Amino acid sequence: MKNILVIGSTGQIGSELTMKLRELYGNEHVVAGYIKGAEPKGTLKESGPAALADVTDGEMIASVVKEHQIDTIYNLAALLSVVAESKPRLAWRIGIDGLWNILEVARQYHCAVFTPSSIGSFGLSTPHVRTPQDTIQRPRTIYGVSKVTTELLSDYFFHKYGVDTRSVRFPGIISYMTPPGGGTTDYAVDIFYSAVKGEKFVCPIKKGTLLDMMYMPDALKAAITLMEANPDRLVHHNGFNVASMSFAPETIYAEIKKHKPQFEMVYDVDPLKQSIAESWPDRMDDTCARREWGWSPIYDIRSMTTDMLNKLSQKIKEEK
Repeated sequence: MKNILVIGSTGQIGSELTMKLRELYGNEHVVAGYIKGAEPKGTLKESGPAALADVTDGEMIASVVKEHQIDTIYNLAALLSVVAESKPRLAWRIGIDGLWNILEVARQYHCAVFTPSSIGSFGLSTPHVRTPQDTIQRPRTIYGVSKVTTELLSDYFFHKYGVDTRSVRFPGIISYMTPPGGGTTDYAVDIFYSAVKGEKFVCPIKKGTLLDMMYMPDALKAAITLMEANPDRLVHHNGFNVASMSFAPETIYAEIKKHKPQFEMVYDVDPLKQSIAESWPDRMDDTCARREWGWSPIYDIRSMTTDMLNKLSQKIKEEK
């Protein structure tokens, strides 16, 4: 049985990933790692073990790994794209210096490591349509630079030391559980909150701007399936393209209006978010992930919209 540490368990993906892993492997086998000021609450706290796990402190991570006999680490510690641009040094300290600490601990204690990359690892010179698995990556944001470095450093520890490192390039992730948190693609979460609350949505991204997106259940599936994959089948290890759906703001707006005919949207473009969005792919080619470890998404834009509206409506009712 695996013993798993989820670093960043209270973050945008971390809480849902931690609960899914506990469902699969047993509550006692999945440790929720957190930083001061972001302690687990509610079901996340009550359902299994937790530990202070700050990636900037390698000794702390090593202590948690030893105490809980960890063999697999999901390292989700990172600043999101827009936040990272305002705090570039901190973004590097968490994303890269922190990753070095994780990989060193993994090397010493023989742990497998999942550290997600992102569509942000690409740039303006990258082919935007059916973006290849192996292609030019020249991002101009600190978020993108750190994600490219994540892929390369993880590959280095695999080839140099044999550390079992794996990752996917996540698109924008849509979830009814987690509110928007400072990402360029977060408009695709925020729009659902506005629709369910009966509010007019102010879209920060220009009409016609295509971006890869994914519903949270598929994001969790990608992370877990890759870590369970037979290593003998993997040609790549880090930075797998994973695709599910691609849409522009007007497309998701039209889909929501099928359920909420009175819903309104206007545009007020955020120059920073727009410039970041335009440097990212319209849609990635995920052939390698499908061939090497059987990746296949469950949700498309229609099924995701229906499920998202239903579950978010229920969540908001319960919170009142």
